[in-house]
Amino acid sequence: MFIEELSLELDYVAAGLSEPAAPAFTGYILKNSKEYCAGRLRPAVLLCPGGGYAFTSDREATPVALAFLAQGIDVFVLRYTCAPQGEFPMQLCQAAAAMRVIRKNAAAWHVDAKRIAICGFSAGGHLAASLGVFWNSPLLKKRKLGGEDCRPDGMALCYPVITSGQYAHRGSFNSLLGARAGDREMLSLLSLEKQVTSDTPPAFLWHTWTDDAVPVQNTLLFASALAEAGIRAEVHIYPEGSHGLSLGNELVCSGEGIRPELQDWVSRAADWAKAL
Repeated sequence: MFIEELSLELDYVAAGLSEPAAPAFTGYILKNSKEYCAGRLRPAVLLCPGGGYAFTSDREATPVALAFLAQGIDVFVLRYTCAPQGEFPMQLCQAAAAMRVIRKNAAAWHVDAKRIAICGFSAGGHLAASLGVFWNSPLLKKRKLGGEDCRPDGMALCYPVITSGQYAHRGSFNSLLGARAGDREMLSLLSLEKQVTSDTPPAFLWHTWTDDAVPVQNTLLFASALAEAGIRAEVHIYPEGSHGLSLGNELVCSGEGIRPELQDWVSRAADWAKAL
């Protein structure tokens, strides 16, 4: 078995994009060996790094992709457009278009088309959850996106930005909305705990109790909304740790950022993805 790295393109017209705002979209695929895994289908994850919608973090991109690959899961990293080059719903369109590309090519890439999750960190968690709640919305359909081929089969949300209310990470919403950051209707729409329905896919969430940038209430509010809608969720709250820990190991962290007690989140998320 070996890894194939793919530099992929999205349909700019369908996603409402222009070349200057084009995202970077990279696939990491475990190729089958005729010796012991011929014909094997694997789960896949569309990975959205965080960065407050102002940038996409290197720490939450390739290192995390390699960790999932080690668990037997194919990964597609979306470095979506950030402020000031793009505002909502550009990032949502990019995520939907990326999901469509993965599902369209599932057979060729030996991906199980019924086990394609989206994973996001911090603001990337907001993007991942946005596709989870808006995958079939008029917001996407009027841009020739949305529908079953854009629906994630699950959402892995890592210390996600969720709410625009009391516990909001204001910087993320300011970057996402730009001049519309004070628009109450838009802020309500993007407070994702309000958008969960029975069509929302199942979720895996983790957060640290002491996160002082994106409060743990973001995860708790979303988990509560999922429970109210009857959506399955697996939730892990770790007692200590700052924001943006990624893998929590020496590869991406130093000092107090190295947290052995939460490094199991990757294997837990991988088991969850395999069981979708």
